Amino acid sequence: MAGNALKRRQITYDEGAILSQMDRTRELFTREFINGCQGSGTRSTVPLFIVGIPRSGTTLIEQILASHPDIVGAGELSLFEQTVDSIRKTLPLSPPFPDMALRMSAEHFRTLGALYLKKLGQRAPGAARITDKMPANFLFAGLIHLALPDAIIIHAVRDPVDTCVSCFSVHFTKGQPHTYDLAELGRYYRHYRALMAHWRHVLPAGRILEVRYEELVSDLEGMARRIIAHCGLAWDARCLSFHRTERLVRTASAAQVRQPIYQTSVGRWRRYENFLGPLFAELALRSAE
Repeated sequence: MAGNALKRRQITYDEGAILSQMDRTRELFTREFINGCQGSGTRSTVPLFIVGIPRSGTTLIEQILASHPDIVGAGELSLFEQTVDSIRKTLPLSPPFPDMALRMSAEHFRTLGALYLKKLGQRAPGAARITDKMPANFLFAGLIHLALPDAIIIHAVRDPVDTCVSCFSVHFTKGQPHTYDLAELGRYYRHYRALMAHWRHVLPAGRILEVRYEELVSDLEGMARRIIAHCGLAWDARCLSFHRTERLVRTASAAQVRQPIYQTSVGRWRRYENFLGPLFAELALRSAE
């Protein structure tokens, strides 16, 4: 904890701006707004977004998917955010996301989708599916739906306390400035959770597949089959041998996905229960839960 406190003093994190952006996204992307903008994006089933919070199983899900012969795992990409920024610069007054969506026309949504597809396709020309495992793309789920209406979206979910403790225990190579203080981490998670609940409410039913980490490690084949079916592909047993798939993994979970499935990380937070008061307070949980 002392190391995290030291790291926190060395970084800049505008918590108010980040949390306000999530709140504003929920406020702007209403069901009425989404319904009014639908039908103007670029059609393609190639993009496969895996979103959520780091350490929630996103790398494991991608490794399972990348073990399928029709799926290429491209890792954590900043392509969608970069493309959003490119579109933003063409809009009057260049408002930031999410307000930029108010100024986007049907052509802007199509262009956003097409530009992203062009950049993504360069990673694996001719691939049937290409994963983009940037967890923070959860912020853009509504925009992804409008710009890429046929894109696959998978949401990785893990026990909130296990997720936050795992984030807190990792020194990220870049980004994730909210993970070095337990109270800030809890507030960020609470806002993320509210935004994902909002997407489930305003997007079409079944648009986002939610994959719970605990269910995945306890029933690998059942959940893997469900994931592959959501991607519109035929089942391939190689997905169960994901730890044998040779590919570059650049995340903190690189070592874990080289091993067969294990369940020892479930409930890991209980070892540190006495230190988690600030986190419990922000998550509105009791340490006895």
